[in-house]
Amino acid sequence: MPFQPTEPFAPARSLASPHAQTIFATLARPTHLPPLKRERWELPDGDFVDLDSFDGVRGAPHVVTLHGLEGSSRSGYIAAILRGAAERGWGATAINFRSCSGEPNRLARSYHSGDIGDALSVLMHLRERLTGPLYAAGFSLGANVLLRLMEETGDTSPVDAAAAVSTPFDLGVCADTIDGPGPFQLLYRERFLRTLKRKAREKLRRFPGSFDGAAMERARTLRGFDGAVTAPLHGFRDAAHYYAEASSGPRLHAIRRPTLLLSAKDDPMIPEATLPRDVSANPLLHFVVTERGGHVGFVAGSPLSPSYWGEAQVLAFFSSRNANTRPV
Repeated sequence: MPFQPTEPFAPARSLASPHAQTIFATLARPTHLPPLKRERWELPDGDFVDLDSFDGVRGAPHVVTLHGLEGSSRSGYIAAILRGAAERGWGATAINFRSCSGEPNRLARSYHSGDIGDALSVLMHLRERLTGPLYAAGFSLGANVLLRLMEETGDTSPVDAAAAVSTPFDLGVCADTIDGPGPFQLLYRERFLRTLKRKAREKLRRFPGSFDGAAMERARTLRGFDGAVTAPLHGFRDAAHYYAEASSGPRLHAIRRPTLLLSAKDDPMIPEATLPRDVSANPLLHFVVTERGGHVGFVAGSPLSPSYWGEAQVLAFFSSRNANTRPV
């Protein structure tokens, strides 16, 4: 039976526009976290990711989170999932992608929208250790990573259920949308490029010749940066090759676990035309699309007393799976 949200989404008063939803959520979401322990997870290639986690009671669900581009375990949407898990007596683990935990990673390569290996390594480790259901929630870039992981692992997925919020199903179109005209697109683009370029400069200092530094400095768009840095560092011919290989949209049919796909039609970074058109062929996909909500926004209530509908629905979806997860 398709998942039904606990209530319809109604944008907070005076925050109906997609940019208001996106920006307010980014700036105003609470970021306080439950008590966490940090673990450095060593990866097969000699690099590492840092995990922030807490345990639930034995047999309780455990939620793994995957953040968006240049986010971390301290991103507001991740903090909301961690708080919600703690309130339910569940455990949780927030993955900080390579270079996103506050400490540079060891290798020249970093993370990207289709890089499933690091998350899969963590999830397999948790699957072996835990006795209860294992859930995973991804946001924006992290949502695409999670869906690609689910697509590639199919029936062998370590995850019992997944939720993907504001997924860029077609990375090329989404990059071009962020690279498009207008003051808000410039704001989003510059926010991403500022930290991406800072990290890239440090990488080039440590690994001379790993990519074309002059091309990176000239890049004024996400596509330009991905062509100059992301593609060569991760074995792609160019940005177009990267986007084609890493996009989750064309492969949704391969998912073999219950998966919530939560998107807004007015997302300023993800055009409505890129949202999945027919998910009915895969009954494990639960597609919830709202008219409004922006990008990882979904701010309800009021500006003075906001509530965050998207994270609430992710937790509700996982709660609905509790009686239907496979035996461990």
